[in-house]
Amino acid sequence: MSERILLGLIGAGIQRSLSPKLHAAEGRHHGLDIDYRLLDLDVLGVGNEALPGLIEQAAREGYRGLNITFPSKQAVMALLDEVSEEARAIGAVNTVLRDGGRFIGHNTDGSGWSWGFRRALPDADLSHVVLLGAGGAGSACADAVLRLGAKRLSIVDQEPSRAAALASRLNAYLAGRRAAAADLAEALGSASGLIHATPTGMAKLPGLPLDEALLRPAMWVSDIVYVPLDTPLLQAARRAGCRIMDGGHMNVGQAVRGFRLFTGREADAARMESHFRSLVA
Repeated sequence: MSERILLGLIGAGIQRSLSPKLHAAEGRHHGLDIDYRLLDLDVLGVGNEALPGLIEQAAREGYRGLNITFPSKQAVMALLDEVSEEARAIGAVNTVLRDGGRFIGHNTDGSGWSWGFRRALPDADLSHVVLLGAGGAGSACADAVLRLGAKRLSIVDQEPSRAAALASRLNAYLAGRRAAAADLAEALGSASGLIHATPTGMAKLPGLPLDEALLRPAMWVSDIVYVPLDTPLLQAARRAGCRIMDGGHMNVGQAVRGFRLFTGREADAARMESHFRSLVA
């Protein structure tokens, strides 16, 4: 009889998430019966104020773990019994493991983005990277690209104070003081690459996050949005002649590590990516 594992995803507007199918399919290859449920804040008609109750529900119903997505990656941290050093440095949690009666927060976004980046853009220029969006996912990508060797990171957010706070936190624990808050148009003028980490372009928030005229052929563009996979930003980047990385790479990368945390088993990354692409197609 297969071992049953109950997992969930907390976030807003997540009905098109592929995580349930990805984890369930990989689980079957390991003899696991993974029941992955969506705890959609939009469907429930609530916001982050409901997080304490959802965490209590997860404990009561025997969840092994939870994935956390927009807009709850930072808000959930205060509700956990322990947060990994990596997640604390990033300032966001996207994976929560239930260990006995304790909830432990991790962040697989950064390592997931790095995994995808090395596959999609292995020889990309990291001399000057612009990050648009300093929230939970953006913080993870910022940490990841600096660890990959970015020489300069310009951080842009609709709340300038949030961009400045992220830059300060990164500079405090990563060598070189390479991060700084910036103006988008000015930064993109000399950028070698752009990481887009805002919700704009998602199915529920369609549109472009910037003026298409700011894109240049010499730049690469990484979008973390994966529903839809071919976002308006990536379409604009192709028109501008940029090399691109879609959000599916990061999504699969973080899922591979999340599967290991939830099950203790090593996922087959190539198999999970092939399944993801088939689901999208």
